[in-house]
Amino acid sequence: MKQIDVKRSTVTLDPDRTHVLARPFSVMSDQRSVKITARVMALAENEVHTLLEKVRLEFGDRQPRIDDFLRRRYDEVSPYLLNGQKLSDERQLLLGGYFTHEYSLEAAALFNPSMVPHPDQSGVAPGSLRFILSLRATAEGHVSSIAFRSGLLDGGSNVTMDVPSRYSLEPMQVPNATFEKPLFERKLQELRLMGDFNQAVLNGLADGFTMAELSASVVHVTAQLPAPDRETSKATARETLMLARSNYEVQFAPESKLSERVLFPVTPSQSNGIEDARFVLFHKEDGTRVYYATYTAYDGRMILPQFLRTLDFLRFKFITLNGPAVENKGMALFPRKINGLYAMLGRQDAENIYVMFSDHLHFWDSMQLILEPRFPWEFIQLGNCGSPIETEAGWLVISHGVGPMRKYCIGAFLLDLNDPTKVIGRLPEPLIKPNAKERDGYVPNVVYSCGSLVHNGRLVIPYGISDYATTFATLPLEQVLAAME
Repeated sequence: MKQIDVKRSTVTLDPDRTHVLARPFSVMSDQRSVKITARVMALAENEVHTLLEKVRLEFGDRQPRIDDFLRRRYDEVSPYLLNGQKLSDERQLLLGGYFTHEYSLEAAALFNPSMVPHPDQSGVAPGSLRFILSLRATAEGHVSSIAFRSGLLDGGSNVTMDVPSRYSLEPMQVPNATFEKPLFERKLQELRLMGDFNQAVLNGLADGFTMAELSASVVHVTAQLPAPDRETSKATARETLMLARSNYEVQFAPESKLSERVLFPVTPSQSNGIEDARFVLFHKEDGTRVYYATYTAYDGRMILPQFLRTLDFLRFKFITLNGPAVENKGMALFPRKINGLYAMLGRQDAENIYVMFSDHLHFWDSMQLILEPRFPWEFIQLGNCGSPIETEAGWLVISHGVGPMRKYCIGAFLLDLNDPTKVIGRLPEPLIKPNAKERDGYVPNVVYSCGSLVHNGRLVIPYGISDYATTFATLPLEQVLAAME
């Protein structure tokens, strides 16, 4: 293979244990929760004041707007109070504190980055590019969330990272987000949930409806059923509401900094992690642009590919994917439609790379095998390392291969621009292999990326180091393409 000049950056993003997020503490039974609530209620008001001030003093510099979070937690646990009990504002906040804990988001690792142009390029010098980096943050219980950082590529594609904020914040769920009835019905059909029960539920809804309206319609239809049928409809009702809860929107405070924003698992399908987000700047046919990301939802037993959508990295929409083609990990969306269809890469059999096409982003029914392991460094499995990058020569796909001793390396291949089922070039050797400084980490002998970009003729690859930390490499695009077989 022709020589490729790989320039490793001196920039490394290590996990930072001080990035802590306030989270609900709810591992206790209802019985214990009632007991704890009663103990707080038995405190004298002066004791309540003293304890709350200690909480504010100890955690106020670690949690911005701590009182707001404690008040929300009080609202969530207030059902444990006896009817008619009145609480002072301070007692409410203190009670919320007993049902709150800090979670160190990056205690174990900060890795598997995805890189996209920042939506705000104001003030950037000519030839430079401001970028957003999404990262997989992993901590206690091996639960993963999505964290963000920002930085700058100068004219020579040298990387400078912005200093991240001290704080970490979760978004608020958008309360009145609406569902489109035809789209929701199609998802129900895909899940084989469209029967008489859900037909009646949908009949009671407008073309655009909210979660509250859906819940009310489910309750209403259930109440109209004969008693024997109510029990049999419980499972359908539960799965219907679960589908709705898995398609939701969240909003960060406009004044929040990018590096403070954390997408933490909240739905049952995500309960054990949101893994390996692959962000892409998608160019729509009308000339507008939107960011999409594929990610893997994990509930501890099952993996489920899902979508994220955002315009500004402030408001995010979580979307379930449907169809027999969305299986296994590693989905990566092409940055535009091809011949009028959405296109996406996947690895449905955990070994080979497939391409799929669809007329709708949410539904993927068929796939076509395009690449199988061929070289020794990829004999175990192949996969993509992010969305394809459009070049004059074709769609450049950064890939990974797994070889002996489960060693992960980063490679690349090329697809035809007009027909991405055709592989027109392939690197016989890896672009990046774990070197002596990169071999040791949470998972040894791994280099892995979830999304790269081309800047001023150079390929910029952010990559995870042994599932622990993150760094960058830059390579001349011309050399990468010339080395393709």
